[in-house]
Amino acid sequence: MASDASTTAPAVPTDPADKSVGDLVRNLSEDLSRLVRDEIHLAQAEVGAKAKKAGIGIGAFGGAGVIALYGLGVLIAAAVLGLSAAVPAWLAALIIGVVLFVVAGVAALVGRKKLQQAAPPVPTRAIESTKADVAEIKESIKR
Repeated sequence: MASDASTTAPAVPTDPADKSVGDLVRNLSEDLSRLVRDEIHLAQAEVGAKAKKAGIGIGAFGGAGVIALYGLGVLIAAAVLGLSAAVPAWLAALIIGVVLFVVAGVAALVGRKKLQQAAPPVPTRAIESTKADVAEIKESIKR
């Protein structure tokens, strides 16, 4: 038995001008919901990618810092030994220690300033895309 296409399901108009207000509101709700979900997924992906890059960078800096610390220890010992040829060993160690504390203080001040200037990892592309979507929705509502 052949089935007629017109008896199986009512035809849904494809032209928005032919759709009912209820259909348009339902479509708007579905599209808006999908858009919000997609924007959230985009923001999560963007922040995740930035966090991964930052983690790798921090790990590399940490490894470099440990190796540099060993090298600095050797240089400090050499400085104390070299200065002890001119002054008593205890005085050489004291002078080098004071110099190191001054250098550490300057480094701490520079680090604090850089941390204050650092921007939080914000999903800038997702925010811009969301703003564009909102503007587009507002423009289509005005029509």
